[in-house]
Amino acid sequence: MAQHTRKGAQFQAVTANRLADGVVVYLTAKNGWSESLQHAEVAEGKEAGEALLARGQHFFEPGNLVIDVYLFEVEMTDKGIRASSVRETIRQAGPTVRRDLGKQAELEGVHE
Repeated sequence: MAQHTRKGAQFQAVTANRLADGVVVYLTAKNGWSESLQHAEVAEGKEAGEALLARGQHFFEPGNLVIDVYLFEVEMTDKGIRASSVRETIRQAGPTVRRDLGKQAELEGVHE
């Protein structure tokens, strides 16, 4: 199982792909999945991150609601939660061919 965080990452969230349609989703505090990173539960520290990942994996194993569940590093900013890596920024926004369409257009202010 992939894990996309540095060893000493301070803040982490859990992401996956919804099995029904492949859309990128984020684990929320209410044990649901949201298409918005802004609704993700953020764990601080290694132990909290591991516990959050275990909760996310629960949705893969018995019910197959999501696939490819893993932790990734995030930053807390004045504008909300922001993915730390380019990879996760692209996953959040979708294909990079046109920033004026789809999720990229909706997220324009978050990445500045």
